[in-house]
Amino acid sequence: MLDYQKDLEKRITINNNYVKNGVEFIDKSQVYIKGNVTIGRGTVIYPCVVIEGDVTIGENCILGQNSRIIDSTIGDGVSIQSSHILKSSVGDDTSVGPFAYIRPNSKIGTGCKIGDFVEVKNSTLGDGSKASHLSYIGDSDVGNGVNIGCGVVFVNYDGKNKHRSNVGSDSFIGCNVNLVSPVSVGDKSYIAAGSTVTGDIPSGALCVARSREEVKPGWVEKKGLLSEKK
Repeated sequence: MLDYQKDLEKRITINNNYVKNGVEFIDKSQVYIKGNVTIGRGTVIYPCVVIEGDVTIGENCILGQNSRIIDSTIGDGVSIQSSHILKSSVGDDTSVGPFAYIRPNSKIGTGCKIGDFVEVKNSTLGDGSKASHLSYIGDSDVGNGVNIGCGVVFVNYDGKNKHRSNVGSDSFIGCNVNLVSPVSVGDKSYIAAGSTVTGDIPSGALCVARSREEVKPGWVEKKGLLSEKK
């Protein structure tokens, strides 16, 4: 009990020093800061946030509950909600989370969106690019203004080696697309939802890489499946 009290007092003392520099804590007793950490004025930190190592956080950020930041640089006006950022950088006015995972050696540009259940690993995203939900971006370089749809996977591992892909600026990657690395997607290209891409795509092109839908009217009745269910 005494050890807990000492740790609590130490934690509050550390956090009070940030308060003097214009940082706001919702609950100073529930934020854990350890290492060489700089936090800008106007930043608001919610409970159960962990900040460790060499970390620089800009001004007017929001660090939402249950977030963890280690050895990373965060720009001004960034919102982080219930997410982990490890050994990476996030540009100004970018939103991360909830439940995003930015793994080491990633660089997120300004005005980006890394949404819920998005994982980024050893990759770069240019300014204004968005991956709103349920996507994996691994070992890749994504340009500016790219839209990455729901369920997109950069297939970077062939079972033996990791490979890297490139997506040009202002491209549109539809939902449930698989980019089987290494591939290069040119600027202002579109990839149709559900496509599995294994080759390069030139700038300004549309890629559709999926089986054509076939509908057989009356098939269930002809097979007698309706009567079987009865």
